[in-house]
Amino acid sequence: MKKFALTLTSAMLIATLSGCSQSTSSSQSEDNVSMADQVLQTNPLLAEYSGPYGGVPAFDKMDLALLIPALEKGMEINLAEIEAITNNPAAATFENTIVPLEKSGAALGRVFTYWGIWSSNKNSPEFREIQQEMVPKISAFSSKINQNQDLFARVKAVYESEEYKQLNSEQQRITWLTYNSFARNGATLVGEAKKRYAEINQEVASLQTKFANNVLADEENYVLYIDGDQLSGLPESFVTAAASAAAQRGHEGKYAITNTRSSMDPFLTYSEERELRKKVWETYYSRGNNGDEFDNNELIKQILTLRHERVQLLGYDNYSQWRLEDRMAKNPENAMDLMKKVWPAAIARVDEEVKDMQAVADAENANITIEPWDYRFYAEKVRKQKYDLDSDQVKQYLQLDKLREAMFYVAGRLFNFKFTPIEEGKVPVFHPDVKVWEVTDLTSGEHIGLWYLDPFSRKGKRSGAWATTYRSYTTFDGKKTVLSSNNSNFVKGPEGEPTLISWDDAETYFHEFGHALHFLSAKVAYPTSHSGVRDYTEFQSQLLERWLITDEVINNYLVHYKTGEPIPQELVAKIKKASTFNEGFKTTEYMASAIMDLLYHTTDPATIDPQKFEQEQLVKMGMPEEMVMRHRSTQFGHIFSSEGYASSYYGYMWAEVLTSDAAEAFAEAPGGFYDKELSEKLVKHLFAIRNAMDPAEAYRLFRGRDANVEALMRDRGFPVK
Repeated sequence: MKKFALTLTSAMLIATLSGCSQSTSSSQSEDNVSMADQVLQTNPLLAEYSGPYGGVPAFDKMDLALLIPALEKGMEINLAEIEAITNNPAAATFENTIVPLEKSGAALGRVFTYWGIWSSNKNSPEFREIQQEMVPKISAFSSKINQNQDLFARVKAVYESEEYKQLNSEQQRITWLTYNSFARNGATLVGEAKKRYAEINQEVASLQTKFANNVLADEENYVLYIDGDQLSGLPESFVTAAASAAAQRGHEGKYAITNTRSSMDPFLTYSEERELRKKVWETYYSRGNNGDEFDNNELIKQILTLRHERVQLLGYDNYSQWRLEDRMAKNPENAMDLMKKVWPAAIARVDEEVKDMQAVADAENANITIEPWDYRFYAEKVRKQKYDLDSDQVKQYLQLDKLREAMFYVAGRLFNFKFTPIEEGKVPVFHPDVKVWEVTDLTSGEHIGLWYLDPFSRKGKRSGAWATTYRSYTTFDGKKTVLSSNNSNFVKGPEGEPTLISWDDAETYFHEFGHALHFLSAKVAYPTSHSGVRDYTEFQSQLLERWLITDEVINNYLVHYKTGEPIPQELVAKIKKASTFNEGFKTTEYMASAIMDLLYHTTDPATIDPQKFEQEQLVKMGMPEEMVMRHRSTQFGHIFSSEGYASSYYGYMWAEVLTSDAAEAFAEAPGGFYDKELSEKLVKHLFAIRNAMDPAEAYRLFRGRDANVEALMRDRGFPVK
């Protein structure tokens, strides 16, 4: 599983590794093979998945005491597999070099399925100790493969061979991706440069892990408990959920405002207690920036310095130049150019939004100037005034279970998928909240895979929402069906009552399900075809958000949680009319983070003091004073907890251009968003193909042309120039 070694540390931390086909090295002695087999059989973290549905992870057998032995044996097996490839006396070919690379690392991949669960879904101090010990060792292991010159020579030989021209398109692409990954990750270095590159990888891996754990510590350590006389303005659904959260933490009779977005956001939207809003806002946006043992400022400086040094060893001027070379943007200038096209319109809209909010505050004789902790609160008042739209009223029709049924309906119409709940206990899960569905083809009944859902927030679970796979679809070594997973942090409703969520959260729910559908619809042969192109990989999931607002979903699944009555058409009309409301805030808070990411990775880190740099650059950009970046530097896990989005956070906007353009195609189609012909093209060219084809080429096959930024501007209600 060589893709595993090439991007190992980032993948561990964002928990997106998937299992691959099993392989055993032919270079091992019989004794070693026997010993390896014994360990594989006795350690469930290494063992092949067993049970129904082609085998499933043994989540019921997870034991931290098994993790280090499993990691060590998994790395040992993987290195033996690599040795067998490099020691093959035959000339390098696709079948004796690329194929065994695709097979390698299966056992270790399974270990990291469990690592990802401990890291993201059930973190603990005990696991963090193991992380601290093992991350440098894992990085060193990764470097042994990345910098294996004999292995790289064989890959290079295949890439430059006459045979390459005879390979099919997917085989050519994975050969190129493999060659490019080695070349860009230190395989060409020698001597001291090679040694230093490996050292940097280990240091960065440790620092990134510490950054992520610091943010998690601040999220767990800062919980605000309030009394019944401090609930003014808060919706009933939020109050009951906050009471439940407090009781779970041993504070019966209190109300817990946790230090996560899913709790902070509604509190700032509805609470009439301005001083409490300020406290919640400051606590949330100060994560990793409290001057204590969990402060991340110095870590940012160290991470940036090491990344800069590392890419200079490869001959690049800065980290962004290296990172974007194989992305759709190609270079940081193109990425920043997109930001500059949208930024002026976004901050101009913020100015309009603030004026509207200030007018409401003045009319109420509030005697205040709008501050960041007021933005959501007064934006909600403006929404009610301008559009007569009450977000809490909308929330009464957004039941988590009903929205899940809506997503299944969309998957059936577009992908011909059927989701059937699996009897509890039939498939092991890592927490009682996790439920599992079987996915089959609606027409043939063919088994496609499983879908795991872990929807609720809890202690030890990282904030946000994400999707991952425990096994990806491949056919080159026997057909492997998909094990996909969605993870959220919704505040669970009281026992016996439905969980209600906001419209924004409903969009996120659909978004992450889009990732799952991307996994489930794959039709590729090789594991490397699942490797992502970061400024494209969010496109499919962003696009799926558009089906939330379709009539079929609204009319059938948005029903009142008490009465069961469908959402009134006049309320739907208000939602659609207000679709671009507060777009200045949403676009600006995201873009500020995306632009800062690019600036951090194109600036000499020797000149950067994180807090000062953030403040100075935002002032230069004209950042509105009434709001902040969506992810302030010390909590910007996308770029500092791993390298998954480092210098690539702009990718959401890049993908959004594709999303807006593709949405217009559906809007113009005879059958609208459920047009059969266009849906088939969508699945074939944009979902099933994964990364087996250049994304730009794939999009042209779907649309007949490249996407244009004007569609994005229209989508957001910005002026098109």
